[in-house]
Order: sequence, then structure tokens, then C-alpha cells
Amino acid sequence: MATRVVRLTIITDFACVNCCVGHHELLNAIAYCKDILQLPLAFQLEHLPFRLINTSVLTEDSPKVDKSDFLQKQLGKERFSKLEAGISKWAEEKGIPISFRGVMSQSTRAHRLCQKAYKIGGQNLQTPLLCAIFKAYMEEGQDVADIQVLAGLAEGTGTMSSAEAIKFLESDELVSEVNAMCNEARSKGITGVPMTIIDGKWAVSGGQSSDVFVQIFKKLATPGVHNAPSPFSSPVADTVLVA
Repeated sequence: MATRVVRLTIITDFACVNCCVGHHELLNAIAYCKDILQLPLAFQLEHLPFRLINTSVLTEDSPKVDKSDFLQKQLGKERFSKLEAGISKWAEEKGIPISFRGVMSQSTRAHRLCQKAYKIGGQNLQTPLLCAIFKAYMEEGQDVADIQVLAGLAEGTGTMSSAEAIKFLESDELVSEVNAMCNEARSKGITGVPMTIIDGKWAVSGGQSSDVFVQIFKKLATPGVHNAPSPFSSPVADTVLVA
């Protein structure tokens, strides 16, 4: 059976804990489908930026505020407690120490660096960098608005040297592009992330479990599915978000 290429466009924000969960679940599903099920699929991933926190509320250079305090203020005590309990349960089950420690970071610089990685080396550079940024922010409590932190992650993943990353981040390169991508996503009606768009045709919203993605990929491996109406969610026929 011929290998089918599945194009995944993932709209995400580093400030979003559910995006981090969804990222882990998606990668686990892809690995399971390739290594265990050996489905005749190849995956092309591209991550596009989204900002849940308006820059009028928080900039990269705002005075630092505790992440838990910030989210509690934004969401309210009850919603934040529910979110924290759900994330703690997932983290314990998966053995991935996601928490709400550290400071709240605006994500524009991290998004710019990820877009630069994609321009340099496509998913082979962008995906490892994205993993490193999520790990630094959600597991280690680092400030991913900090240029030095991001430069270290860029060098550690082989994206570029620390000096090159600092020079890039201190410039205005890709600032307008990232802002335009964030605005475009909202203009398409996207108000929450993560959002995974499959082959520009189907949208899967929210931090879904790997089981959900596995079922979708199994259907996509069936001959003829790409020409059929979506078997799993609402079509997004003209909602192809591209840089």
C-alpha cells in the first residue's frame, strides 16, 4: 500500500498548558501509528502561533508575575483549581512533571524562534525546539520570554548557536509575521488552542487524547478517505492557515 502523507497544522501557544498536553498526546499517537500499527502514513507537522494572552495584558518585558497567581486572576479561583487538578492528574499518569510553577511568560519571542526554526529546517528543527520550549516552561518553570533562556534552547536543539539566537531575538525579524499569524487565526474564528488542522480539511480542537488521534489516523490510512466527507469533525474547507 502506498504511503499517504498527512499534513498536520497545529495552532498552539506556549502559555497554554492544554497545548503542552495536546502536543505530547499527538506525538505519542504518531509514534504509535508508525512504530506499532505500522500504518502507511507519513506525517508533516507545522506549528503556527497563537497568543491566548493579549499583549496589552502581558508583554515579554512586563514585570514578572507568578504563573499560578496570574492564571488564578485571569480564570478565577474555581476554574483555575479545576484546571490545576486535571493537569496534575494527567501529569501523574504520564510521568511528565507539568506544573504551574515559575513566572508567566508572553510567548511572542518563543513563537518567533519556532517560526525561524521552521524556515531553517522545517519540522526537523521546529518540532524538537517546540518540545524543548514546552519542557522548559511547563516542567522546569523557566521564563521562555527570556532571550538567554531561548538562546540556550536554540543551541541545545541544534537550531542555531546561542549567539545567533540572541542576535535574532534582539532584532525585529519575524515580529510582524508572527503578529499576522496570530491575528489571522482569530480572524478565522479560532479563539482557543490547541487546534489541529488535518490536510487543510478537518479540524480537531482541544487537547485530545492520543487515542482520539490514533482513531483518526487509522481512518486516514484507509484508501479513499481523503476524498470523502470528514468522518470525525466539522470541515474547515477554506480555513487553511499558512504562513
